[in-house]
Amino acid sequence: MREKSKFWLVLCFLRFNIEGYEMTTTAGVTDQELYQKRLRQFEDDVAVYPVSCERLAAGRSDREWLDSVIDGGAKIVQLRDKGSPDRELLAKARYFRKKTAQAGVLFFLNDRLDIALLADADGMHVGQKDIAPAEIRTLAPNILIGFSCNTEEQVKALGKEVADGRSSVSYYNIGPLFHTGTKEGLHHFLGADAVKLFSAHCSLPFTVMGGIKLNHLDDLLAAKVKRIAVVTAISQADDIATETRIWQDRITAARRNKGEGDAKR
Repeated sequence: MREKSKFWLVLCFLRFNIEGYEMTTTAGVTDQELYQKRLRQFEDDVAVYPVSCERLAAGRSDREWLDSVIDGGAKIVQLRDKGSPDRELLAKARYFRKKTAQAGVLFFLNDRLDIALLADADGMHVGQKDIAPAEIRTLAPNILIGFSCNTEEQVKALGKEVADGRSSVSYYNIGPLFHTGTKEGLHHFLGADAVKLFSAHCSLPFTVMGGIKLNHLDDLLAAKVKRIAVVTAISQADDIATETRIWQDRITAARRNKGEGDAKR
């Protein structure tokens, strides 16, 4: 699997440099325009941020999940699939790209730069131990990059990079906030109080994630959270589309009621 991943990454690198060289040198502003269009859509439209997990979707496939969250009004989806063989993952990612493009929904991929490039994703999300955002930016100048921050120190470091004009990150995630079973080996959970503390250190837009349920919404919205990423709260719902709509509407209503003065963050 690792060798296949490296192979795909090399192919993407060659494809980008051969096909994209002239574009980035003579019409580089096109990439910047696309990037800014995607970023504005992320800042203005995203409320609930559904992340897929087929093994925790009550027997429903990622494709079924995707159709339902789009029907429920989600403005962004993230494909997270760490188990499928590369060819199956690429086929799935291209299905996600087709469906999201038709619906005007942002499509993100978790971790895999090679698949993200081949499927023409709008963005990807990476963690502290994944490929560094700056490395991703060299191959994908117009892609949105989300970056997980699990400690206050990590947010501070990112905030300094942003202030210095050195950051390749588009948005960051604060989490895990609460106990979650979607990732193994987690023992420390930040809680809702971390949101105000962490977000004070970085001017980028942010999301929150980790064990978030509907009963947490009031506290998170009071902390001026604008975008909430969830897995099982939606994937294990009896009616995924209806549950997605509930989250989307409540977050959007809170943003509207409190005004959009600082909505980008």
